[in-house]
Amino acid sequence: MQNRVQAYAWGSHTALSALRGEAPTTDPEAELWMGAHALAPSGLVAEGGVRSLLDFIHASPEAALGARVQRAFGALPFLLKLLAAREPLSLQAHPSAEQARAGFAREEAAGLPLSAPTRSYKDPHHKPELIVALTPFSALAGFRDTRRTARLFESLGVPRLASVTRSLATEPPAGALRALFDLVTASSPTARQDLAAETLTACRAPASPHLEFARELAWGVRIGELYPNDPGIVLALALNLVVLEPGEGIYLPAGNLHAYLEGTGVEIMASSDNVLRGGLTPKHVDATELARVLDFQAGPAPLVPTERSGSELHYRTPSPEFALSRLDLHDTTAPVSAPRGPEIVVATAGSLSVRRNDEVVPLPSGTSVFLTAAGGAYTLSGTGTAFRARVNDR
Repeated sequence: MQNRVQAYAWGSHTALSALRGEAPTTDPEAELWMGAHALAPSGLVAEGGVRSLLDFIHASPEAALGARVQRAFGALPFLLKLLAAREPLSLQAHPSAEQARAGFAREEAAGLPLSAPTRSYKDPHHKPELIVALTPFSALAGFRDTRRTARLFESLGVPRLASVTRSLATEPPAGALRALFDLVTASSPTARQDLAAETLTACRAPASPHLEFARELAWGVRIGELYPNDPGIVLALALNLVVLEPGEGIYLPAGNLHAYLEGTGVEIMASSDNVLRGGLTPKHVDATELARVLDFQAGPAPLVPTERSGSELHYRTPSPEFALSRLDLHDTTAPVSAPRGPEIVVATAGSLSVRRNDEVVPLPSGTSVFLTAAGGAYTLSGTGTAFRARVNDR
């Protein structure tokens, strides 16, 4: 496959290039996309040149996708990425399937161009996500238990947070979190800027320092300095701080407010570009629509459960569009059963090869291969690590 790199400002100059065994890059490399998304479809390399994966699937949908996937989705339903965050991404959430269909239809009926900066829905699909760490990976994911957040806010001693702090400590989570969201998004511009500045000052020197939240406050300082006067810092401090070790993953369903902070990982999602932003970004923030999408429940952010089968570690999620597994090989050959749909295999370390029937494709670190539904079983050989993306058959 020939895949496109997205050079977003928060990307790394070294992480993805090192994974490919190359020198640092001039532009930041944030995401390497592998799939058939219309914004950046992969190419299929053959003797005759490079053909768009999107065009290939359109020309031979059943051979590429298989009858089951073709009937269920009509397209490649997942997008696989290598993601490298040098700086925090924006606070964001993704809609449910029903919300995406309604939002897309509403903006289409309003005649809002897809390229409009105020557009929230680029397609009628939802976007559940799974991120698996390749390096230590920090993220914010979902609202923390509200009583713990009340303790964090109490330690800051910011007067503007006093009312919502009491609500977080004593009231049901959904209402208290909605009140916090409204304070951050619906106050006057001046009040929001003052709230951001006061919160940053308090993160640097809290009124009553609490060791329980030392890492959260350190991230608050970093976020506040990167995005001065952005009250999204307050929402960020109300989310679970998750630090993944290599090989660990978290699943982000619809309505989960989250932000990747730092690290390199493999990300798989339903093939959509619908993002509702909540702050820490110069891009458009539609607070009214985000409030419709957000899940205002509180609780921990659990790791994705895994299940091992031979040399393959499966990450189990409820998403019908995708499944992800990891294979670690040490000078061995691992057989893979005949696909029930399309698959993408990407190497993230070492040097591997894929054999299917009489065809062998080298797979050094940083490269990927697309396998059609038709063609039968295949094997992976060599020494290294690969991730296998496919449609969820559970």
